[in-house]
Amino acid sequence: MRTASRILVVAGVLFIALAPAGSDVRASTSAVTLGNPPAATLAVTGARRLVLAVNILVTRSPMTLTAAVEQLAQDSGGTVGVALIELGGTTALVWSYNGSEVFTAASTYKLAALMMEAQNIAAGKTSPDGLVCYEDADYEAGWFDDYADGACFTRTQLAERAGLYSDNTAGHMLVRDLGGADALNSWAASVGATESVFFTANTTSATDLALLWAAEAKGALGGAAAQAWLYPMITGTATEAGIPSGVSARSVVVHKTGTIDQVENDAALVISGPNGAYVLTVMTDGIGGTAGWQLIADVSSKVWTFEAARS
Repeated sequence: MRTASRILVVAGVLFIALAPAGSDVRASTSAVTLGNPPAATLAVTGARRLVLAVNILVTRSPMTLTAAVEQLAQDSGGTVGVALIELGGTTALVWSYNGSEVFTAASTYKLAALMMEAQNIAAGKTSPDGLVCYEDADYEAGWFDDYADGACFTRTQLAERAGLYSDNTAGHMLVRDLGGADALNSWAASVGATESVFFTANTTSATDLALLWAAEAKGALGGAAAQAWLYPMITGTATEAGIPSGVSARSVVVHKTGTIDQVENDAALVISGPNGAYVLTVMTDGIGGTAGWQLIADVSSKVWTFEAARS
C-alpha cells in the first residue's frame, strides 16, 4: 500500500513538473535578472525539489497513514479502530481506520457523561457545586471506597473522580444525575454519536467518540465555560500510557480512557499538534494490558508524524 500511495503521488508531482510551457502551472519571479545556469545544474536542482515534494506529499497522504496504522493493527493480533479529525485550517482532514466498527466502550461512556454535565453547567441548568447523594445501586468497585448511605458529593467532586481516576461509582452517579442512560444516549446521538449505546450495552465506535470530541472542542457543547470546567477533569489522568505517551509531552492531551478485560480505549483532544489541534480516538480489543496501551501510543506517534507534514 505504501508503494501504491507513493506511485500515485509521484504521478501527480510529475504531471506538474513536466507540464508544458503553455499550461497554467507556472512559477515566476521579478526584479532580479540572473544568468542562465548550466542545464546539468537545473536538472539536479529540479530532481531534488521533485524528491522533496514527493516525500512531503507521501508523508501527508491519508493512504500512508492508513498503511502505517494497518500494519500496527495486524502486528497486534487484535481488533483496532481509529478516528482522526483535524480542527481548523484550510485542508482539515477527517480520517478513520475501522472507524465505524462497534467496540466495548468501557469507561469512555464517562467522557460523554462529563461532556453533557459540562454543557448543562455552562448553560446554567445545573450548578457545579450542586450535591448528588449516593444510592446503593450506584456502587461498582473502583478507585474510591468512601461511598455510604447519606454520603453526598458535588458534581465537580464526582467529575474529578470519574475523569482523573475513572472511578466507576462516580460515573454511575453522574449518569443518574443526568437523567439516566436513556437521557445520556439521546443527548449523545443528538451531537453525532449515533452508533453508541453508552452505559447499558455500553458500546461505541472510534468515529462516535471523535465526533463528540470535535463538537466539544469547536464550542458546540457549551463553549469556553464548559471547557473551563471539563478539561481539568481529564488532563493528567491516572492513565497516561496511551495517546499522551505517543505525543511524548509535546502537547497537552485532554482525554478519557477505558479499560476492561482485553479492551483498552483512549479518546483525546491534542491541544497543540505540530500544525494545530486535532482529535484522535483509538479503540482496541483482544490485546489488553501493557500491549494494548503500547499499541495506542504507537498509533498516536504515527498520527503526530502525519500531523507534522500538515500544511
